[in-house]
Amino acid sequence: MTTFQANPTASQQTMSDDAANQADNTTAANIVEVIETVIDSLDSDNTAMVSNTDGGYVWKFKYGTVEVFVQLTGLSNEDTISAWSAVLKLPAKDEAKLTRRLLELNWSGTLEARFAILDNEIVVLSTRSLADLSPGEISRAITLVATIADDQDEPLQAEFGAS
Repeated sequence: MTTFQANPTASQQTMSDDAANQADNTTAANIVEVIETVIDSLDSDNTAMVSNTDGGYVWKFKYGTVEVFVQLTGLSNEDTISAWSAVLKLPAKDEAKLTRRLLELNWSGTLEARFAILDNEIVVLSTRSLADLSPGEISRAITLVATIADDQDEPLQAEFGAS
């Protein structure tokens, strides 16, 4: 994967003894490996890039018509993994109708993911703490965000995109 510059939110890892630290490092290595395996399986154009700073990671890759980001804030159980992808820039046409549509989709069409606003864009997002996280949950979160964003970006832009 290509390295790129980003400023992920990083949490500091503190361990009380070497054994706990070694166990967390093994778990962290497995989490990073699972994330990269999932991204490699979704990124058919080999566009994936990763940034690693202060114990955190941010990956970026292209899936269909969208860019997907995955952030690992650190390596302890209190840290989080987030995946998100922008689907529509704001402001949009008929924002009341757009809001209603997104709330309906949040109920019926996003499963563990959801629509939200980030930096003046509508995004699909999933976030979870690392505590008791399984490889299947990592795969599902990233895949859901990528798939929902790719399925919804063009219809939302066609109906609500700024003219």
